[in-house]
Formats: sequence, C-alpha cells, structure tokens
Amino acid sequence: MGKIPPIKKKQRREIMRAMALITQIGFMVAACILAGVFLGRWLDGLLGTTPWLLLVFSLLGVGAAFKSMIDLANR
Repeated sequence: MGKIPPIKKKQRREIMRAMALITQIGFMVAACILAGVFLGRWLDGLLGTTPWLLLVFSLLGVGAAFKSMIDLANR
C-alpha cells in the first residue's frame, strides 16, 4: 500500500475554512429557528393565542434561517 501524501498548508487552510462555514451555518440555522419558537411560545403565553403565534414565529424563524444561510453562502 502507498503512503498518503501530506496535506499542504494551503489545502489545510481551505479545509479549515470549509469546516468553519459548515459549523457557522449549523449554529445560525438552529439559533434562528429556536428564537422563533421561543418568541412564539412567549407571546402565546402572554396573549393567550396558543398555538398560532408559535406556528407563525416558527415559520418566520425557518425563513430567517434560509435567508441567513443564503447570505452566508454568497459571501
């Protein structure tokens, strides 16, 4: 069997950059959706509109997650 060639410094930098982008996208998607869910639940408890505001803000959170994911990918 042959040896695996060592990774060059430039390749290592590109791999680390890709891993950072993937991690950032994951955290951003989770944060947007969780913010929508928590805000919707809080407003439902405050206004007594269960489950409507939870659904609305959850969908807004998903939309915000997609938009921020697209913005991040275009950078």
